[in-house]
Amino acid sequence: MDKFKKKLQSLPLDSFECIYQGSKYLATKEHYANGKIIKLYARELKGKDIVSGNYFTTIKGGVLKPCEMSDAKVIDFVLHLDVPNA
Repeated sequence: MDKFKKKLQSLPLDSFECIYQGSKYLATKEHYANGKIIKLYARELKGKDIVSGNYFTTIKGGVLKPCEMSDAKVIDFVLHLDVPNA
């Protein structure tokens, strides 16, 4: 989970384009509650895939709460996405 947390925190704030498994996504990262919650939402631009979750930084060293999908899907997305213009 440390790799996930580090990569999530390194992603740009607001909207950005990224590549995951050869597909382009439009992602948005926002902070809430003075940075205690990180929200990530991404949608595939030429498909129907969505990745969405909230990461609570102050609960038990960090807790991921995905939105209607598995933890594994959000973690894999974050760990393997590429942000070309970052």
